[in-house]
Amino acid sequence: MKKIVVIPTYNEKENVAAITDAVLAVDAENEVLIVDDNSPDGTGKLADDLSSANPKVHVLHRPGKQGIGPAYKDGFVRALELGADLVVQMDADFSHPVDALPRFYEMAEQYDVVLGSRYIDGITVVNWPMGRLMLSYFGNVYAQFVLGGLPVMDTTGGFKCWRREVLEAIHLDRVRSNGYGFQIEMNYRAWRLGYRLHEVPIIFTDRRLGTSKMNKRIALEALYVVWWLRLMDLRGRLEKRPALEIREQSGS
Repeated sequence: MKKIVVIPTYNEKENVAAITDAVLAVDAENEVLIVDDNSPDGTGKLADDLSSANPKVHVLHRPGKQGIGPAYKDGFVRALELGADLVVQMDADFSHPVDALPRFYEMAEQYDVVLGSRYIDGITVVNWPMGRLMLSYFGNVYAQFVLGGLPVMDTTGGFKCWRREVLEAIHLDRVRSNGYGFQIEMNYRAWRLGYRLHEVPIIFTDRRLGTSKMNKRIALEALYVVWWLRLMDLRGRLEKRPALEIREQSGS
């Protein structure tokens, strides 16, 4: 299966070469798609150099910083155009453990979306301030409560492996949220379409180099998005398909 790891970047010059090398080394079939938002620190130029040196490295340049949601949507579309069967999303800063990828691929043989979870096996977060950890943990409890039944403990996590057919079934142009809200919305849409979601415990380590993109606006948007999704669902505005129909269609 063709595997493409989508890595969005903005001012990640210190990390982009190392994370690309690590992803390519952990699985011989891996390819990398760097989605750069016109980083002023030269990340995009470095990504182009990596691509010139290795045909397994692809680069998508975007005109400017627009947030993680639009970057991933554009990256997913490009990965599908490149023929990906499995599409991974992960951060450039090594907060997501590269060595978990083989486990993701193994689980993707049985499930449609595999999620790296910080909360499925206790709390497995390293080097976060207590305030940020509590905001993240209880934010996930809140999202689960509002969305009623979403079988995901870590709804805001950004380390996932998608089977091609899931991304094709989700109309990405209708996904409207960003940041943590984007992660929640993508999970919820996939679940309501009847796809199988499975969490794999990971150790999440806060970035060592560069600066976090987290801000108050991103956190507040996630609080709003869960109610918007719930309302859209109750009004019949979200697409749904029975899981049985999907299983029969895929032959699994």
